[in-house]
Amino acid sequence: MNGIRVGNRVVGTQAPVTIGWENIPRVQGGPFKQWFFTWFQPVVLFGLIVFWYYAPNSIAKASTAIGIGVGFKILLLALEWVNPRYDSWRLTWKELATDLFYVGLGYTVLRLVDGYLGDGPMIDAMQGYWHLEKFQWFTGLPLLVQAFAISFIFDFGQYWMHRGMHNWQPLWLPHSVHHYITQLNINKGAVGNPIELFLISLGIGGFFDFLPRAALMAGAIGMAIGTYQHINVRFNSPRWWRFLFNTTEHHSLHHSQDFESTRSNYAGSYIFIDRMFGTCIDGEAELLGMEGGRRMTISEQMTHPFTEGWKALKEKFGRSPTAVPAE
Repeated sequence: MNGIRVGNRVVGTQAPVTIGWENIPRVQGGPFKQWFFTWFQPVVLFGLIVFWYYAPNSIAKASTAIGIGVGFKILLLALEWVNPRYDSWRLTWKELATDLFYVGLGYTVLRLVDGYLGDGPMIDAMQGYWHLEKFQWFTGLPLLVQAFAISFIFDFGQYWMHRGMHNWQPLWLPHSVHHYITQLNINKGAVGNPIELFLISLGIGGFFDFLPRAALMAGAIGMAIGTYQHINVRFNSPRWWRFLFNTTEHHSLHHSQDFESTRSNYAGSYIFIDRMFGTCIDGEAELLGMEGGRRMTISEQMTHPFTEGWKALKEKFGRSPTAVPAE
């Protein structure tokens, strides 16, 4: 597994990664710390499912979900300081300012664009054109089944979109910006070119009818599993958790400076989707990014797909044929 990626090229030398789980460091500390960082993830997932299953209708609404999401991120931010996975990933003021810019972009401009061009309007337009009716029989399924179906359908679509971004140049250009991050922490999932952030948010779940509470529960499940992709916390995740769900370890390999490792672990939440299609690698990496870990500025991140796309077009169509010497 040699080289780092620049565009579609592989250059450089081997970047150290750990393949397999046997050599991954464990949490150090007393019995309580060991227990806490072993069972934190399963307990949070179970607790959120129970909450949304039994919560009264008066609080089972989107505003509650947003409040829980903000509180959960604050808690994880605190855990990053208490028990970091790597000191080299510790959040700096510069990194925090960049992350908050992208979080703000996601809640303003991207949300506005999604309201006009996202999967909701697209699905409504298709249904109106083809006179399709939603699959209303889904609302008769048990609540937990509906919630899992929503999260799985969305993640299955994300898997193929993400995999396509690594295998088709027009999609790779906007997505490559996200691979210039050099550390994982709580808000790094929001960092990327706006085109890529819009594309990765698209799903097909809107073709189906679900109960509103099921959608809220599905969002909680996705948060309690997928949030750990971009986080600087050392967990002793149970073996069954690492087999089913995407972890920081999996996603650090996807962001590593080792080219072959980046072509793995595409799913957002359910790593068993990668296992199904042979794209899962278990392990972790500390050195992240491309071009040896070069950090992009925000202006570069915004313009990179266009500048690199123009260079690629010039290379493909702008060169004159090489003259063949006369005999």
